[in-house]
Amino acid sequence: MKRKTPKTFAMLLVASALLVSACGNNETSTNSKTAKPAKEATSTTVAKEETNDITPITFTFFGGDASPNWNNMKDDVGQEIIKKTGVTINAQYDVGNGGDDKISLMAASGDYPDMVFPKSNVSKLVDAGALIDMTDLIEEHAPNLKKLYSQNLNRLKYSTTDEAIYTIPTNGSVDQQNFDATGGFEIQHRVLKELGYPEIRTLEDYENALKTYVAKYPETDGSKTIPLTLNADDWKIMITVTNPAFVATGLPDDGEFYINPETYEAKLHYKRPEEKEYFRWLNHMYNEGLLDKDSFIQKDDQYQAKIASGRVLGLISQEWEYGNAENALKALGKDEYTYAHFPVTISKDIVDHSMQSTGFDGYGIGITKSCKDPVRAIKFLDWMASEEGQVLRNWGLEGKHYTIENGMRTIPKEIQDRKTNDNIAFTKESGIGLYFVFSGHYGDGVKDSTGSYYTTNFPEQIIASYSDVEKESLKAYNATTWKDLFPGEDEFPVKVWGAAYNMSVPSDTEYSVLYQKTQDIIRKRIPEAILAKTTDFDKVFDGMLAELDKAGAVKMEEEYTGYLKDRVKLWTGK
Repeated sequence: MKRKTPKTFAMLLVASALLVSACGNNETSTNSKTAKPAKEATSTTVAKEETNDITPITFTFFGGDASPNWNNMKDDVGQEIIKKTGVTINAQYDVGNGGDDKISLMAASGDYPDMVFPKSNVSKLVDAGALIDMTDLIEEHAPNLKKLYSQNLNRLKYSTTDEAIYTIPTNGSVDQQNFDATGGFEIQHRVLKELGYPEIRTLEDYENALKTYVAKYPETDGSKTIPLTLNADDWKIMITVTNPAFVATGLPDDGEFYINPETYEAKLHYKRPEEKEYFRWLNHMYNEGLLDKDSFIQKDDQYQAKIASGRVLGLISQEWEYGNAENALKALGKDEYTYAHFPVTISKDIVDHSMQSTGFDGYGIGITKSCKDPVRAIKFLDWMASEEGQVLRNWGLEGKHYTIENGMRTIPKEIQDRKTNDNIAFTKESGIGLYFVFSGHYGDGVKDSTGSYYTTNFPEQIIASYSDVEKESLKAYNATTWKDLFPGEDEFPVKVWGAAYNMSVPSDTEYSVLYQKTQDIIRKRIPEAILAKTTDFDKVFDGMLAELDKAGAVKMEEEYTGYLKDRVKLWTGK
């Protein structure tokens, strides 16, 4: 996936993929083999804030990500935000393609909401003159945002030729530490237990587990058991079909491109011979009857319903992508039908790079030229980035969702049980996790002025959130969290270009035309290759590569390389 960013401070990215980051509006979740010492916010000084205007005002908003649990601010957190800021958000969220169609329509019509989270479509709005430069607004009215991003100002800039701040990064967290793994290759706990908790390290291990279990239990609760299903509905094809080819072959996810870490040269990742073998494996799984035959025709809701039924043994995805379906299983007490996470690669000599750090990076929220009161809007975003605002968004209300014990925030058992076993209803009622899109925030592992963590994702709380079934599986693999099974981020260098799929590129260039042409080819030919007869796979896959180059892929790659090098220069000064 590609991204666009803002101008003066904001070369921040926002995310595909599915990839594998995150994309959703759920509570941030992270991982770490050995917990690092907790970081404190860069400055312990409380930012000096202006007198807060709480005169009632409503801002319209469009979000490029889906937010199925959005409750129109009728939840506890939403009501407290209104009370503290006077701001009500009239929000509309995309339910299909990451906002692509809606943002394009906005840019063409000139009809904009007050604020927008455009994901990878920032450049469409920048090119249309729709987003205001927030540089001066932040300088004059946003002390909390200035404090939050003080070490990352260059990463907020749009480009070396346009240094405006068009968006404030919101789905990337400052000083993030990963404490848990929420992606990789997933297998239901019932499968693992039945098979005696086998090693799941390679594609062969993964396949054997699914094959053995489905042979023994061809039905689940009276319906046909599905060994593996994929979600190829629109952009989610990247999350469950194409991006996993990176991870399974020993690279971090960079959207559609492989980035040479030495030269920053970019090329479509499908051209790597290793990835051809990953797709060959998917073709094999289909021809063996282990891959759901409806994977490339089912819609997202059908995919989610299959998972929620409990009859899907394996997934290749991220928790945010299938989380609501899994939460439905938890609500029914079917924890054995939920999923474990494994760092599966094509062979044991290949190392999973899921945890490789991108540094500070992420999509963001912008204020449009249609906004009736930009100063009030930036003050709202600034309050949401304050310590009070971040604690509210992460923890909820003191006395209702958490208590203070020995000076530290603590989640009562009954609340944790609801978060674990009745998450959908709890989220709609509490609002916890629904407001991350509305400003920047510190990541997991950062402590506030009281010594408590900003987020609820820290080792002790993560472990407390696991079901007994999860804990049983983890114990069998000598692990405390799923992250323990994955190589840690300290084993890899930080990617100086961040997450390439978040990078902003101009929308009115030949690159954009060529990118769309190649996407059309990929989204047609990859499914064809996977569904082909075994003897036809090479012909279809090699034909796709030739078709891509004929459509201008090489020129597109050269242009993208230029944009990438420009970003590295902007961020590093080199």
